[in-house]
Amino acid sequence: MNTVAGIDMGTQSVKVILYDWENKTIIARSQVPVDIIARNDGTREQKTEWYDAALEACFAAFSAEQKATIRGIGISGHQHGFVPLDADGKALYNVKLWNDTSTTEECAILTEAAGGNDAVISEVCNLMLPGFTAPKILWLKRHHPEAFAKLKYIMLPHDYLNFVLTGAYKMECGDASGTALFNGIRREWSKKLCGLIDAGLIGLLPDLIESNSAVGTVSRDAERRFGIPGGIPVSSGGGDNMMGAIGTGTVRDGFLTMSLGTSGTLYGYSDSPVSDPVRGLSGFNSSTGGYLPLLCTMNCTVATEQTRALFNLGVKEFDECADKAPIGADGVVFLPFFNGERTPNLPNGRASITGLTAANCSRENIARAAMESAIFGMRIGLEAFQALGFRAREIRLIGGGAKSAIWRKMAANIMNLPVKRPTSDEAAAMGGAIQALWCLLTAKGEKVAIADLTDAHVTIDEADCITPDPQAVAAYDRAYAEYNRYLGALAPLYV
Repeated sequence: MNTVAGIDMGTQSVKVILYDWENKTIIARSQVPVDIIARNDGTREQKTEWYDAALEACFAAFSAEQKATIRGIGISGHQHGFVPLDADGKALYNVKLWNDTSTTEECAILTEAAGGNDAVISEVCNLMLPGFTAPKILWLKRHHPEAFAKLKYIMLPHDYLNFVLTGAYKMECGDASGTALFNGIRREWSKKLCGLIDAGLIGLLPDLIESNSAVGTVSRDAERRFGIPGGIPVSSGGGDNMMGAIGTGTVRDGFLTMSLGTSGTLYGYSDSPVSDPVRGLSGFNSSTGGYLPLLCTMNCTVATEQTRALFNLGVKEFDECADKAPIGADGVVFLPFFNGERTPNLPNGRASITGLTAANCSRENIARAAMESAIFGMRIGLEAFQALGFRAREIRLIGGGAKSAIWRKMAANIMNLPVKRPTSDEAAAMGGAIQALWCLLTAKGEKVAIADLTDAHVTIDEADCITPDPQAVAAYDRAYAEYNRYLGALAPLYV
């Protein structure tokens, strides 16, 4: 038996799958939770030693016989996080995460120094937002100059796991495009933006490699530490959205993937650059050689989890509660900005429930409004896609929220597109496994297209497809207009 290991470093856990590509089956999987440091100033951080321990525990869950079948490894990791290491590969500070909004001041400093928003977009195809990596690096320099002075390696979370497994320091264009230090059209680091942070910064950044290349091979140290075969290739890997695109088959024009997790993301593959940063559509590169325009909201299942905990309901009970309320939650509107927000760009945003009256104040309406708010945020992105001429044919739904039947129905009717769900619920890990297979075959001299591999290894349950209902679509259009009315009124409070 031959397998490839797909590793998914999520915000809340690390997962590993072993995929037997010859028989097209996942033979084993493991998952270990990871903690998070959260503070009221917007800080969201983790520690590298937590990643190390989680990866060790994941591989320890497999038998020696299972691990012996691994022929290659591909890694997905949450985007934008800043992993600062010294010359010995030791962390100089905590990992600042994608949902850390404590760097608002650094964003303003960099934007002004660059010459304004348009100048930033020209350099890195995106606005300078708190979630991205660049302001986190400046934050370290300003708040911990002694640590910054020792900085040798600048990594993203998936690059850190690549480093742990191989000792190699390289990066691919997909995850690099989410740093706000990289020009995705020219496919190179921006000397201008790097220089605004520090004159020596660009010399610290890693060399860039192709997405179907190996970053390196499993080292002897990693072989002993994790009990996996030494010398096998570790593919370039990529950000969780880039790997999720591979794991859902979103590698051709016309497909969109929507991920309902801690964050909400909507992204689609394009052969040519597509972006509208002002409307929240980031201009990222894919981890397959193309482009991956993407919208990200920082509060998706966050809103439902907070509300569910407040009402002391289980997941199934919460869904049943929300399903009792009408479309539009009888006028109740939930703005779910518990972590600030990226789209719309409100890093100081706060959550609120509005539209309440004596007649509609019920658990059912509030629960439904919390669920609807997640998809309304995604519709903002869909409208940006459509304005740029992107014609979506269908949405492939992933993430924890995809397991909810009511959420799937909401997605189809709010977005007015067919919604399908991949058979595997491990899209990012599966994407890592398929990319590892792509790397293996390429190294053998086989010229195989990534789309051919996703056609062969990503299966969609066509029977689970949900098509939009015209009456529900019309009702959600009215509810979405009401959501935007409250958003427009309250947003100035958080600027």
